[in-house]
Amino acid sequence: MNKKAHFAHVTRAHPCFNEKIHDKVGRIHIPIAPKCNIQCGFCTRKLDKKENRPGVASCVMDIDEALKHVKETVEKMPITVIGVAGPGDSLCNNDTIEFFRKAHEQFPDLILCMSTNGLLVPDFVDEIVEVGVKTVTITVNAVDPKIGVKIYDNINYDNKVYHGLDGFNLLLEKQLKGIDMLSKQGVIIKVNSVLIPSVNDKHIIEITKVVKDHGASMMNVLPLIPLNKFKDIEPPGCGMLSDIRDSVEEILPVFRACTQCRADAYGIPGNKDGDLHLDLTPNSHY
Repeated sequence: MNKKAHFAHVTRAHPCFNEKIHDKVGRIHIPIAPKCNIQCGFCTRKLDKKENRPGVASCVMDIDEALKHVKETVEKMPITVIGVAGPGDSLCNNDTIEFFRKAHEQFPDLILCMSTNGLLVPDFVDEIVEVGVKTVTITVNAVDPKIGVKIYDNINYDNKVYHGLDGFNLLLEKQLKGIDMLSKQGVIIKVNSVLIPSVNDKHIIEITKVVKDHGASMMNVLPLIPLNKFKDIEPPGCGMLSDIRDSVEEILPVFRACTQCRADAYGIPGNKDGDLHLDLTPNSHY
């Protein structure tokens, strides 16, 4: 299947790539990846049963628990995607690749999807392709070092911690190289960019141009959730978010229906009654 046909297939079946099916088919986020290798200024990872945002899960599963959860869920509702999105970084955790390998064997008809900050993507391209992952979301919040150093701290790579310009330049290099390498292998890349007013709000278009040049197929511009060192920044209003998405859409397709869900979310994301997380599972043993 060529890349264009593969992208068309994904957009027909993936609720986080196609707004028209966002309230019709579901996905399962598996909370199997607690560790992270960078610190984003807007991120606070935690185990919590109620807080509804990325970086949060009610538990961390092992591989057997995760496969059991997938089996039980696909028997109850229309699921098309299995994803790993945290609550840390997917590739910073050894269980992620092994889980995908077993999930691909047991559920060959489901799309396997991964979210990552991108730092380790070039190191894992062969494994990502081998285990059958078809879509990867990479979060890129800057391509200008002057902006990037305001967003990222503590880039931990190969047992060394990088800070400031050294850290950001390493991260960006790995992100763009990873996008390029995966896209050439036929993996569909969506880029998430968190819109942070007064920090990168005038920079999102440049991010879009750069990631498109490296092979990204779609953008998802997300409003800041004020946390950590950006806790006092007002999140972007609907007008700012809409205007920027409109401008981005002149360059790449934009997914506009993202609900910024938890790392253990499952069900139908656009359906309030059908979008769940593990704490809401009746008689859950997790």
